[in-house]
Amino acid sequence: MDLPADLSLPLERGAPWWYWLGGRPALDFTNTFRERWNRCVETLVTGADLGEWLVQAQLLDTVPPVTGPALERARELREAINDGVVAALAGEPVPEHTLEALAAALPHAARAEAVVRVDGTLALVPAPPADPVAHALGLVARDAVEMFGAADRIRVCASDTCSARFFDRSPTGNRRWCSIRGCGNVEKARRHRRRQQETRT
Repeated sequence: MDLPADLSLPLERGAPWWYWLGGRPALDFTNTFRERWNRCVETLVTGADLGEWLVQAQLLDTVPPVTGPALERARELREAINDGVVAALAGEPVPEHTLEALAAALPHAARAEAVVRVDGTLALVPAPPADPVAHALGLVARDAVEMFGAADRIRVCASDTCSARFFDRSPTGNRRWCSIRGCGNVEKARRHRRRQQETRT
């Protein structure tokens, strides 16, 4: 979906401009870099943005502190995943550097177990991750690996003014728009106006 033409750039805060149309965390993550076709708008502007995004994506329960290096690693992982998406859209294999980035992040998705008492008995529960940001990015990497296993379902919105990536879960596998109510309706309106103009001329 388009960003406002008069939007002041670069953004000071990215959260108002996130959208959740990707159909899976890996694609929602790539979509945090908006307007890849035009203005290239970064919405993970600060570490606080990344921490909040990880919670809104339901990868963490609480917003973690995020250092500058962690934010940079997250952006690098995002772009490596996007390079894999671009390759998949072109019918090409996932690039080697994408595989390497996913392999580096993936081990952090695992969580150790802790033993606790529950009603007088012992039980195993997931232990809090030592590095919540790395853990959440590991979950994104795991989702990306699963997604690339079904690469023929990866799509980019058909609108000329949208670069949203999404995973096509439709039964027929022919979904074209990131959002029917958004880009789909906008494109239908544009086609209608063009037909009216052609009729008048």
